[in-house]
Amino acid sequence: MINLYTWATPNGRKVAIMLEELGVPYAVHPVNLRKNEQFSAEFLAISPNNKIPAIVDDEAEGGPLTIFESGAILTYLAEKSGQFLAVSGHERYKALEWLHWQIGGLGPMFGQLSYFAIRAEQKCPEAIERFKQESERLLGVLERRLTATPYLAGEHYSIADMAAYPWTVSATSFMKDVLGEYLSTTPAIHDWLKRIAARPGVQRGMAVPNI
Repeated sequence: MINLYTWATPNGRKVAIMLEELGVPYAVHPVNLRKNEQFSAEFLAISPNNKIPAIVDDEAEGGPLTIFESGAILTYLAEKSGQFLAVSGHERYKALEWLHWQIGGLGPMFGQLSYFAIRAEQKCPEAIERFKQESERLLGVLERRLTATPYLAGEHYSIADMAAYPWTVSATSFMKDVLGEYLSTTPAIHDWLKRIAARPGVQRGMAVPNI
C-alpha cells in the first residue's frame, strides 16, 4: 500500500493524479496546512523539508520507503510502474526536462505571484510586477512548447504533464485576475488543458484530498 500525505494544493494534486492514473491502491493522509500540521514531528519524520506531498511505499523493494518532493515521487512511481515515463530515448529526457522546468520555475513563480498579488494583506507593487512578468514569460515558454507538441514530452502524456497541469489550472482559476489577460493569448495551453482535464484519472486526482 502507498500512503499519500497531501493537501489540496497544486503540488499535492500532482501525485494524486499519478496514483489515480496508475489505478493502484493508496491511502490518503491529509496534512492540513492551515493548521500547520506540516510542522509536526510525525510529518517531519516523513518529509524533512516540512512540505507536501510525501509518500510511504510499504511494499517498496528492501522495505518501506519514504519519499518527499513531488518530482522525485512522480519519477519513482513512473519507474516502479513502467508507465508515463519512457524507459529511454528522447521522450524520457524531454519528460524529465519539462518536469524539472515545472519544479524549478512554473511552480515557484506562480506560488510567489499568488502570495504577493492575492494572499498578502499588504501589497507590494514591485514584487507583484516582478513575479507577474516571470509568470507570463513561463506561460510563453509553455505555449511555444504546446504549439509544437501535444504533450510536454512530445507525442505522449507523461509525468511532466501531471506536474504542470495543476499549476496551470491554478493560473486560469485562482490567479485569473492577474494572469487572465495573458492567458487569453495562449490557445495551445487551453487546448492542452482540455485534453488533460478529459482524463478520468486527472478528474479523480484533482479532487484529492476530499476536504
